[in-house]
Amino acid sequence: MTYDNEETPMLKRRSFMLSTLAPAALAACGGSDDDTPANPDTGSGTDAVAQARDAMKRAAVYMDQTVSYRGGYVWQYLPDLSITWGEMEAKRSMCWIQPPGTPTAGHALLDAYHATGDETFYTAAERTALALVQAQHPAGGWNYIYDFAGEDSLRHWYETIGANGWRLEEFQHYYGNATFDDAGTAVSSQFMLRMYLEKKDPRFLASVDKAIGFVLAAQFSGGVADGGWPQRFPVANGISSMPQPNPQLLPAGATQGMEDGDYTRHVTFNDDVAGENIKFLLLCIKGLGRTELVAPVQRAMDCLRRLQQPGPQAGWGLQHLATDHGGRAAGAPAGARSYEPRALATHTTQTNVQQLFNYFRITGDRSYLARVPEAIAWLESCKLTAQQIADNPLLNGRTHPTFIELGTNVGRFVHRYGSNIHNGAYYVDHDHRNTPSHYSAGRNINIAGLQRTYDELAGMSDAAVAEMAARSPLKVTTAGALPKYFSLREVDFADLLTGAVMTSPTVSEADAAKLVADLGTKNHWLTPLAQVTNPYRGDGPAAEYAGTAYRSKHVGDIYDTSPYDPQDPPLVDPYVKKDRPLGINTADFVANLGKLIAFVAPVK
Repeated sequence: MTYDNEETPMLKRRSFMLSTLAPAALAACGGSDDDTPANPDTGSGTDAVAQARDAMKRAAVYMDQTVSYRGGYVWQYLPDLSITWGEMEAKRSMCWIQPPGTPTAGHALLDAYHATGDETFYTAAERTALALVQAQHPAGGWNYIYDFAGEDSLRHWYETIGANGWRLEEFQHYYGNATFDDAGTAVSSQFMLRMYLEKKDPRFLASVDKAIGFVLAAQFSGGVADGGWPQRFPVANGISSMPQPNPQLLPAGATQGMEDGDYTRHVTFNDDVAGENIKFLLLCIKGLGRTELVAPVQRAMDCLRRLQQPGPQAGWGLQHLATDHGGRAAGAPAGARSYEPRALATHTTQTNVQQLFNYFRITGDRSYLARVPEAIAWLESCKLTAQQIADNPLLNGRTHPTFIELGTNVGRFVHRYGSNIHNGAYYVDHDHRNTPSHYSAGRNINIAGLQRTYDELAGMSDAAVAEMAARSPLKVTTAGALPKYFSLREVDFADLLTGAVMTSPTVSEADAAKLVADLGTKNHWLTPLAQVTNPYRGDGPAAEYAGTAYRSKHVGDIYDTSPYDPQDPPLVDPYVKKDRPLGINTADFVANLGKLIAFVAPVK
């Protein structure tokens, strides 16, 4: 559970599906039946468009036939495919589900088919969809990863590479179930829905039905958690604590470990799980006419509103207790991984306020706005001080601590000691200095933007609110078209309003020509890879390490399999600064293909 929480170059969850081309307009929805003509039919730039279409095809075929494994993708590859990475080093037989992996590439390939009508792209998208069908958990969701070599091979990966990734606790244990984290299940479900709607292939409808069943079965029923979702499902034996080898190294007043046990069973807002699941259900309502899904959407929206904490700390945590636990009542903010303490989370609060805006837009119910001023007032009350920012370079450009202590309203800051998972651990205290680089101790919260949006929505007339709500996907009675493209930017709630048109960004002929030239005759784009890993070499030493070389780095000693930037390694032997290797990056393929799609067949 990372990627609106850990802001490394590879780990920007919501940007995984997006190129850097998000248009200014949020107007959305024209759908797969959009009849905006491609540039060749406009009589201008025909040669340039033909070259762009040819480049798109060559790049897609190379990724499909050479780079992918049975249609499945990871995140990064050395050009000879000798080493491949998802969030960690991956076996060649594996595919990564979490974006920007397999479903992200699938969306881009299907978008290219929409832009060109060339069956080559559909064939590649179909192959990726069939990979996801195979990877789909029997319960209907998806895990972060899948290994085509079978269960034993996957377990071996977890027991070796996964178990030694110090900062990647979600991979240190094999649950054997599926996850809502990092939008892997959500993006896969969206892609399978689009594949079914394209040609009504029953293989993909079966997958969509399983995904819908998974989302509904996992939704909490009854009590304060009603309508929310856990991080993983079905319930499995999870991680209830992490190694705590040297408590003597803890400063006075520090806490350590998972404060509320197995975090996968709590209601989670991390990585906008609720928002992603609601969006998938709305897409099913709009694309399939599944009006029975309106009720679970409403339950989910009400859960988010219900779990806003009482003032003056009127925010949300990453997780909330689904049931009474350890003497604390259901609904209370809960801890998650050992570097996600029991606290309120400023960035999660910002996201949830933005979701309340969305819920108001699609329902017209002003009660979703009622407590937004309390949340904004709380965010105003807990900013970083100038001294804190000056003391910690990793807080530069941030406005708020990531975590705020319950009751005291002061920041809780994460630290770590040791050199690997076997001799090190994370702890939390109030010291804002020397925080890890892989998990930001501070966030940039746009309070002014939240206030502007609130003022705009709260000031709408009753007539304007009624007109807006009438266009809601919740009002759909028959199946209709979805947006034409899903990989150029993220499809959002506003894109699903009836009559909206999801416009594409403008890409110049010069920009398209540069991408064609960069592709060359090699048929793939090469970019510097910002993350590499140490090869698995066994478990690291358990002997105490009291140094500080690894406390603010992405990786520990050479036994740590966590990814890191080769230009910013720990300042200790045997690490040395190295150039970033050139490789094939799935996110860059999606972004570049998206630019060519927008050039070839823009939606205006």
